[in-house]
Amino acid sequence: MKTITLIFLLLVAGCTMSFAQCEKNLVLTSSKTEHMNADGVVQRTDDETAKIELSKTAVNVSVNDEHKITGTIKSQTCDWKVPFKDGKTIIKAAVTNDQGEERNVTITIEGKDGKVTLLFEMEGMADDRIRVGIDKFAEKS
Repeated sequence: MKTITLIFLLLVAGCTMSFAQCEKNLVLTSSKTEHMNADGVVQRTDDETAKIELSKTAVNVSVNDEHKITGTIKSQTCDWKVPFKDGKTIIKAAVTNDQGEERNVTITIEGKDGKVTLLFEMEGMADDRIRVGIDKFAEKS
């Protein structure tokens, strides 16, 4: 019985850590952007600073300190076994670019072996999927 109780407490603690990560306002930064086609083949790579700000309800993207996209989060699934190292978050959002065009996007943040990447897929633009390796992540107050 003690073993079962201990296992249950460890599972609850792990779920609480994962959920706590998902509830935080975050700022993710990257220094390289990869543009891929629908098959995942890299078409070009840009050395640029991207800053992605995420809250429970909004996403904002700036590239080289120039605001590019604002969005409203419609749904989010979050499953991290080890916060910011092993897991995945999938965000569905409606975004507006700097020309005022609105589109639906899927943002996938994934951690494998301690490496975190973000994949940005805009509806109707399968041949320009954007992937960035996350260099730094911080909680936004």
